[in-house]
Amino acid sequence: MDAIIADLRARAHPFHIAIENFQHDFNIGTVVRTANAFLAGGVHIVGKRRWNRRGAMMTEQYLDVHHHATVAEFTDWAESQTMPLIIVDNVQGATPIEGVELPSACALVFGQEGPGVSEEMRAAAALTIGITQFGSTRSINAGVAAGIVMHHWICQHANLDQGVV
Repeated sequence: MDAIIADLRARAHPFHIAIENFQHDFNIGTVVRTANAFLAGGVHIVGKRRWNRRGAMMTEQYLDVHHHATVAEFTDWAESQTMPLIIVDNVQGATPIEGVELPSACALVFGQEGPGVSEEMRAAAALTIGITQFGSTRSINAGVAAGIVMHHWICQHANLDQGVV
């Protein structure tokens, strides 16, 4: 297992995932599992530390999962890494994802369905993007949104010949 983790860390992509304000543990697990599938450089849980890992299906063991008690602690980390924060939220003024070139090194920040990310996190962001939708619901599941945005990053930056279908 140590050899697998070392190999994954050596090949990890330079984007990170941050989860803030999530109230449903299963969504956290889904995002962690998806971050593993797309080989994110790390996952950052901002706020509540405890979460039900069943939804991650043990994939958190292969990722660097960090906890930040506060938004300030997380944004200090991101700044120290020169990692811009890209908020993903369908709010007024969000840039549609379809026209966005994501930075290679960045932290993609997801908030809870409904309240989204905090104002403090939004104030620290370099950019807010939204996923264009056409139906009657205001938002899609946070785990699904994370998968869409990670795949968008992969399409722009990853060596697709190294992936597995």
